[in-house]
Amino acid sequence: MEIHLNGESRKVPEDFSIRQLIESLNLPPERIAIELNRNVIRRGDWSSTILHDSDRVEVVHFVGGGLV
Repeated sequence: MEIHLNGESRKVPEDFSIRQLIESLNLPPERIAIELNRNVIRRGDWSSTILHDSDRVEVVHFVGGGLV
């Protein structure tokens, strides 16, 4: 099946969860937020949220910083 990840097409297996997607991308879960079809998905729902064909997923990375 094919999803759109940050604007690019990507093939993923059927019944693939957001948690599995994050793990397959080797992303640090504590530093990202996930938007699925323009809805923010709570971290506690990542394992139970299954992706479907043509879903649009946006992964946002948090970056620390500030003035010193």
